[in-house]
Amino acid sequence: MPSLLTILMRAAHLLAASVWVGGSVVYLLAILPGLRLTHAPAETAAAVAALFRRLVHVCIGVVLVSGVYLVFDRLASPAAGTAYVVVLAVKTAAALAMIALALYQAQEARRLAKLRGRLWRLAPRWILALGIVTFILGAALTGIFEAGVGQ
Repeated sequence: MPSLLTILMRAAHLLAASVWVGGSVVYLLAILPGLRLTHAPAETAAAVAALFRRLVHVCIGVVLVSGVYLVFDRLASPAAGTAYVVVLAVKTAAALAMIALALYQAQEARRLAKLRGRLWRLAPRWILALGIVTFILGAALTGIFEAGVGQ
């Protein structure tokens, strides 16, 4: 039976990741198109982006802290075999790439729009794609771990 701290860390990790990835879906597929369709002022779009960016930064902090805890918690178990470690490494790389893109995008948002590069426009889609990959890998990790516990 996992400790209360481990349960809270798993819940925090899942909630923060869900808010970030789910928020990205809503932002890209509903909010941005809505702002464009209504011809919202640039100030409105900038305010929405800034609020979402703040939320993402909180999520990043929670994901990092809880993720580090969960890595050590799971790797301390004999059920974490080679397959678990390999999938965990890929998931960690995808998550770190998401974080790097989010931080890059936040930095670029401070620049004038005409000075922002192509990556700035593509980053939200890449973040979302990597987020979906990390969720799939997280589900795989749970299955691998549970299979290792059952042996």
